[in-house]
Amino acid sequence: MAACVLCRWVPRLRYLQALRKDFTRAQHHHGKPEGETDEQEGKKGTVQHQEASLQGCYRVHYNPSSYHQSVQSSATSRSQTDNDEDERCLSTLTPSFWQQSNRYSVSCSRHLSSTNNTLLDLAFNKGSEPQKPSVSPYHKPVLPDVKVDPRAFHKCRPEYASMAFDLTQRPQPIEWEEAFSVLQKAAVLKGSMKPSHVSQFLVELSRLHPDQMSLVRSDQRFTILLRYSVENLRLFTDLQLLEVMQSFVWLDMPPSHTVLGLYETELSHRAKQMTLHQLLLAADLWRCIGRQIPQFLQHLYDLVHLYLGQMGVPELVQLLYIMGEGRHCPTSLIRPLQQLLMHHLQQLYPEEVGVVCLGLFKSQTSISESVVTQIVDKALSSVKEMSDFAMVNVLKFLRFSYLYHKAWMEAMTQEVPQRAPRMGVKGLMHVALASSALHYYNDNILTAVAERVPLLVPHCRSKDSCKLLWAFGTLRFLPAQSPSFYPSLTEGLRQRKAEFQRYPEHLLTGLLGLAFVSQFPEDLIELALSPDFVKLARKSAQLELKKDLFTLDGTVAMELPQWTGPRLSSELTEEVTELLWKFAQSDVCQKPEVQEAESALQDLLGGEEFVCKRMILPHTRSIDLEVHLDSTGEPVPVNPASHTTTLSPENSSKCTSNQGWGKINIGVTLTEELLAQLINTKGATEPVTPSLTVKSRSLRRVEHDERRLFDTGLNLTSDIIETLTQLSSTGSARQKAKGAAKLAIQVSSRNHYCCHSQQLLGLHAMKRRQLKLAGYRVVELIHHEWFHLLRKSRAEKLAYLHCKIYDSLQ
Repeated sequence: MAACVLCRWVPRLRYLQALRKDFTRAQHHHGKPEGETDEQEGKKGTVQHQEASLQGCYRVHYNPSSYHQSVQSSATSRSQTDNDEDERCLSTLTPSFWQQSNRYSVSCSRHLSSTNNTLLDLAFNKGSEPQKPSVSPYHKPVLPDVKVDPRAFHKCRPEYASMAFDLTQRPQPIEWEEAFSVLQKAAVLKGSMKPSHVSQFLVELSRLHPDQMSLVRSDQRFTILLRYSVENLRLFTDLQLLEVMQSFVWLDMPPSHTVLGLYETELSHRAKQMTLHQLLLAADLWRCIGRQIPQFLQHLYDLVHLYLGQMGVPELVQLLYIMGEGRHCPTSLIRPLQQLLMHHLQQLYPEEVGVVCLGLFKSQTSISESVVTQIVDKALSSVKEMSDFAMVNVLKFLRFSYLYHKAWMEAMTQEVPQRAPRMGVKGLMHVALASSALHYYNDNILTAVAERVPLLVPHCRSKDSCKLLWAFGTLRFLPAQSPSFYPSLTEGLRQRKAEFQRYPEHLLTGLLGLAFVSQFPEDLIELALSPDFVKLARKSAQLELKKDLFTLDGTVAMELPQWTGPRLSSELTEEVTELLWKFAQSDVCQKPEVQEAESALQDLLGGEEFVCKRMILPHTRSIDLEVHLDSTGEPVPVNPASHTTTLSPENSSKCTSNQGWGKINIGVTLTEELLAQLINTKGATEPVTPSLTVKSRSLRRVEHDERRLFDTGLNLTSDIIETLTQLSSTGSARQKAKGAAKLAIQVSSRNHYCCHSQQLLGLHAMKRRQLKLAGYRVVELIHHEWFHLLRKSRAEKLAYLHCKIYDSLQ
């Protein structure tokens, strides 16, 4: 029988040997074989690099350049990317409605790792006609992007060997002939195979060279072997089961293979009898395979409570890593894990701190502000020893926690400029996003990133480019500060139009970031507002996309008067306007500082009809207190018919009376006693009438003045005292008015500005720019002044508002 089998298989073996020689010869003479993908080619290179790198010695916490580490194997390339941002490339033809100018070749320059995050998948276009690339004045040599190893922390302690799979220790490879012999044995044994045979055969096959794994997986005898492995699943010992799982990693099994679902079920059944290290190892093996295993992870999390007393540093760090990769941390585990983290915090190596931050970030785990601060304090103490990857993870966690850690961010002003020239696209993007989320503007950080990014644009996914544009636009990093930054990223978006078919939110994010700094690429705007794209965006059922479309459309109307391209339909704009106004009514309109400003303005101007609380520019997503003054300087009722937003009776100001500036301070009469109270003196000797005149005066800061009105440093100076006490007719004010005026009075907050700065953030700066284009004068009730006045008397508030309004008229 055996002889017959050999007679049948020897000719096939000779054929395969010849085929292998031809295959190798074709590779040598012609480069990449036809049909081989860029990813397969990359895997070969990384394996070669791995073989060379194993000869050296490595200690992670002394290596500050984790972003330079190469991928160690094809399995590593699936798992070592920045998984919260990585996306799957899928073949997609460019839709016909995007083939507008035919000027740009739409293609994806690299194949990205798969992470099963459906919100982050990218389209990978292979169907576009190759075209002559457009010539760009910002063309520079393409540098290779930087690879990172998110599992480098396993090198910190030997204890990780029992609970994590070492992707750098690939078994000594065997020749194809040996693998063929194994497959032959499997075919001969068939139904008589024992569990030990199955596990042994799979382990031996996994030692084949990665380039030849596809030959094994496509062999029918391998399929039979997998079937027998399933039949023996329940007979495997725990050790054999884990060995088979390890072989699946090296065999590069597709994450969606149906056999793997049966293995997850079996491991879930065995979870209660496995040790903590075996559970963590199994979870790590699934991570290396690249398969999402919510069923098994739930069993793991349920059992963690039993092992809390046994968990040391490596167990805790590995668990947080697994939670991050699984994108979930059960609420019941947050408190005990937080306590364990505080107990072991000082024992963590720098790379482990980075992984802890990454795990908490990816799993969206909210912990107390004091614990976040202590973790970042620990990171700060060893920031010089941290890899770039670990440093970026700390920034991610701060971004998620919205915690401004002053000392850490100050350290970044030194670290980022030093590291940026060697960092990759994703690391730079996260630096920018963290700065943006924390409203932290620093020229050293932003300039360093802006100078590096143009060299890496060919490696930028559309998501990377758009988030960089958003971050820099939000912080109002002006184009003149780095002339090549915005043009290079914008050109990158044109080259990746196909990706927006699957992820329209990326394009809107990038265009809004550009609009914040007055950059308007009309071809991309035309794409974003085209009917087909709008329809595509609306299919996503995300309210944010409707708001982004609305903001972009309104901005085009305000800032591109020559625009003849597509616009949103009136039905969509009305729908989004109504949604935004309903939210404003339930949120910002109810804030005490806004309600007090509205009430005080009504008292100052003479009634409710002179103040309208509304969204003057609905697409800017915020409200203003609108006031109109006529050419004589007197307030006039605000006509509700001119509103672009329908105001409800309970939230809008009534506009029916025709009282003038002579009715100012209708609710408060300025008396000698009141003036004495305001200026802290008793020298007012002349009577004061409610009718006031205003000179061209403005508030100024005076240090330690006995006539100080506000604790913020703003004072009731002699000029203002003269304004408040001067006896004259209202005609003086009318003479000084330079025509009718529409005022948009804004109650600002700290969230409108960069941290510790007077620089407005992008959206708010754009709104003020557009209000001026619409003919409004912006009057800001500065947050630290107005919030202080909320505790003061009514008269002080009125005096402040009076000066603010008339200062705006000068």
